[in-house]
Amino acid sequence: MKPDILLLEPMMPEIEKQLDAAYTVHRAATPGQLEKIAGLIRGIATGGGTGVPRAVMDRLPHLEIIAINGIGTDAVDLNEARRRGIHVTTTPGVLTDDVADMAMGLLLSLLRGLPAADRYVRDGAWGSSPPPPLGHRVSGRRLGILGMGHVGQAVATRARAFGMPVSYTDRRDKALPGYAFVPDLPALAHHSDVLVVAASGGAGSRHLVNRQVLDALGPDGVLINVARGSVVDEAALVAALTDGTLGGAGLDVFEHEPDVPDGLRTSPRTVLQPHRASATVETRLAMGNLVVGNLAAHFAGQPLLTPVV
Repeated sequence: MKPDILLLEPMMPEIEKQLDAAYTVHRAATPGQLEKIAGLIRGIATGGGTGVPRAVMDRLPHLEIIAINGIGTDAVDLNEARRRGIHVTTTPGVLTDDVADMAMGLLLSLLRGLPAADRYVRDGAWGSSPPPPLGHRVSGRRLGILGMGHVGQAVATRARAFGMPVSYTDRRDKALPGYAFVPDLPALAHHSDVLVVAASGGAGSRHLVNRQVLDALGPDGVLINVARGSVVDEAALVAALTDGTLGGAGLDVFEHEPDVPDGLRTSPRTVLQPHRASATVETRLAMGNLVVGNLAAHFAGQPLLTPVV
C-alpha cells in the first residue's frame, strides 16, 4: 500500500507525476477535508513560503516527514518537529545560482530603469514623448550583503564581475578573501550604495533591516531583497521610499505575501517580482527531484539526502 502524503503547494507536473506514482497524494485540503484524512498522512510536501501551519501539523498524529521545496524553514515549527521526531528536509544548493541571478536582475532593472523603458517602447511613446529619466551605472557601485551564505557568496561573485567592491555582515567573520566583513549592519548600509538581503528568515532576523538601516543607505542607496520579506520592516521601507530618503528597492519577497502594500506597488522607485527567484524550469525540476528523493529515502528507511531536522 502506498504511503499517504499531503501536497500543500503545487509542484511541476513532472514532479507531481512522480509523487502520484509513489504515494497516495492528497492535495491541499479544507479543514473539514483534512479531518477525514488526518489519520492517514505520513508525509508532507510543501514550499518554503507555505511551510506547514502549526494547526495542520497538530492535526496529523502520524506525520513522519516534511519535505520542503525550497530552503526556507521559517514557516515550519522546527522545535515542534524535533519534539515529535518529525524529519524536515529542504532543497539547498540547487537554487543558489538562480536566486543570485535574480538579485542582480533586480539591481540592473532598478538602476537602469529597464521596466519604465520597456513600457515606453511598448506604449509607442518612443519618438513622440520625452524619454524616461536617465538610469544609474551599476558597475563599480559599493555592494553590501546581509547574510553571506551560499546565496550571498553567489551574489558577491557576480558583483565582482561588475567591478563592485563587496562588504558583508553575518553572524561571524567568515574570513572570505576579497570581501570585507562589517559586524554592524547600519555601518555596512552607510558604506554601501546597494544592500542585498540574503539572510535566512525567522524570528531572529525579523526586521533586521529597519528605518535606521534604510536611513543609513540614504537617498541614493537601493535595497534588494531575495531572502524573506520578514527581514525588512516593510512599513519603514514604504515610508522611506515615499519620503525619498531611500533611492529605490528591488523586491522578490514581501512581509505578508501575497499582499503587497500600495506604497510599493505604485512607487516609481521599485521593481517587484512575485517571489520567483528560483522560478526556472531547470531549478524547479532539480528542487522537485530533491523533494522526491528525500521522501523516497525516508520511506525506504535510508539516510535523508538533505536533512534539517
